[in-house]
Amino acid sequence: MRTGGAPARGAARRAGPGVGRPGALWVLPGLVFFCLFAVLPLGLVAYLSFTSWDGLGTPRFVGGQNWSRLAGDGLMHQAVGLSAGLTAANWAVQTPISLLLGVWAAGRQRNRAVLAAVFFVPLLLSSAAIAIIWKSLLDPNFGPLAQIGPWLGLSDAGVLGGAGSAFLVIVLVTAWQFIPFHMLLYQSGARQIPESLYQAARIDGAGTLRSFRHITLPQLRHTVTMSSVLMVVGSLTYFETVLILTGGGPGTATTIVPYLMYRSGFVGWEMGYSAAIAATLVIAATAVSLVMVRLTGFGAMRSTREGM
Repeated sequence: MRTGGAPARGAARRAGPGVGRPGALWVLPGLVFFCLFAVLPLGLVAYLSFTSWDGLGTPRFVGGQNWSRLAGDGLMHQAVGLSAGLTAANWAVQTPISLLLGVWAAGRQRNRAVLAAVFFVPLLLSSAAIAIIWKSLLDPNFGPLAQIGPWLGLSDAGVLGGAGSAFLVIVLVTAWQFIPFHMLLYQSGARQIPESLYQAARIDGAGTLRSFRHITLPQLRHTVTMSSVLMVVGSLTYFETVLILTGGGPGTATTIVPYLMYRSGFVGWEMGYSAAIAATLVIAATAVSLVMVRLTGFGAMRSTREGM
């Protein structure tokens, strides 16, 4: 026994240096990439937020003037409210639809794969292309809406001409584009749920709705959290559709914070003030994400299959 064990221990010692965690050198490429494309730009934005710059000359340090102006800007306050409303509306619309479609797509229904692929098509298009398509469809003069608008009682301005309807269009177009992505997340999560749980539920006489409530939803709680964080951060930084579809209008009815940042910087050429808006947006998105992760326990996530 002693003779047979010695070579095994020797082999383990010889193999030891090559097994285990990778060295710190392996982190270097990712760390360099993160610093160049995340830390450095954020640092430059933070610096510009304390300057006055038109994008051409040399930035002039003005201290906290941009931040003082930001705190008293009524348009900024309105934009914050609109961004918060858009975020809440996107979550309320996209989450239940994505969840139901994802659970359905994880099943074995006939033609499921084909239909799931069709649902996924909008995500393959760019946001700019989607905005142009929908703007053409909703055009009150030349689009299909020009024909059916009078039947629906819409004015000549169309749905993009009203404050409430324009906001609703942004919510619906955003949902049409991004529901497929979140559906894919829920589909992947639903496929990880052990079939034995559903079999036990059927033996106990539980129907589809009870199984969904007591098995599917609890097992997908971490997926819901991850999807919600991505949805919230995406909604807070959403920009292209508003720019192309409504231009922040009518008036300022759809001027959300990212669009106000763009308009201040690339229309008004107030890069310093635009940088202050951008820094505020980064801080808000980070804070909301951290709060969601903290409250849901996602940071200390354990496997939902633990103990099985």
